[in-house]
Amino acid sequence: MNHKIPESVLVVIHTAALEVLLIERADRPGFWQSVTGSLDAVDEPLPATAARELFEETGIVADGAAIALRDWHLSNIYEIYPVWRHRYAPGVTRNTEHVFSVAVPRDIAVTLSPREHLNYVWLPYLEAADKCFSSSNAEALLQLPQHVK
Repeated sequence: MNHKIPESVLVVIHTAALEVLLIERADRPGFWQSVTGSLDAVDEPLPATAARELFEETGIVADGAAIALRDWHLSNIYEIYPVWRHRYAPGVTRNTEHVFSVAVPRDIAVTLSPREHLNYVWLPYLEAADKCFSSSNAEALLQLPQHVK
């Protein structure tokens, strides 16, 4: 079995008006979050992971021009929920998450991956932070205004 790498990205998708896109996990209905995902390989560059996960989970392409990923140079280390620890190597209990954001037009097409997510919603960033089940995700959303040009 391939173990997940305990290093991941969090990608906050937002509009110029600081509305945030949240997606609902298929394996945990009622759990809302930003785009997240682990590195595919230990040497996969973080921006590549962020762009890949953004596309896989929402269909949004970070082309670097109109839609550009912004690296916050912020990492969160957190305990992996016990329910998900079986995906990692034995003894791995902590994950390092690197935060990115991407500004998109409000009318951008969103295409969810049905095996991963059930629904999506646009919310003002403070409401979105309240809706997130992950405290590191909520914390990133609260910091959004200071990371937007």
